Amino acid sequence: MRKWVLLGAAIIVEVAGTLSLRASQDHSAWLVVVAIGYIGAFVLLTLVLRAGLSIGVAYGIWGALGTAGTAVMAAAIFGEPFTWPIALGIGLIIAGVLLVELGSRHGEKVTP
Repeated sequence: MRKWVLLGAAIIVEVAGTLSLRASQDHSAWLVVVAIGYIGAFVLLTLVLRAGLSIGVAYGIWGALGTAGTAVMAAAIFGEPFTWPIALGIGLIIAGVLLVELGSRHGEKVTP
């Protein structure tokens, strides 16, 4: 349970940092929030890995939900477009992450 809470927090602060990056185009003071958001996200992601979640699953979920959250919030806050192709792309990313998660639980290991 702890690892999922940490992962959720990592996603939230990464999305906040990315949205602040967009906001910094108008006011450079937002760059402080960008730095705090990205540093915080990586610290939390490190704690997720220490809590036992595999890197492939943790990074996949973090990336997918971060991308989805950023796209939705940027549309709501900044009026950026959110079209059907964007929604479909996000859906495909999330489906891919789910496959990675399922694959990490079952199946044979592939050796290079």
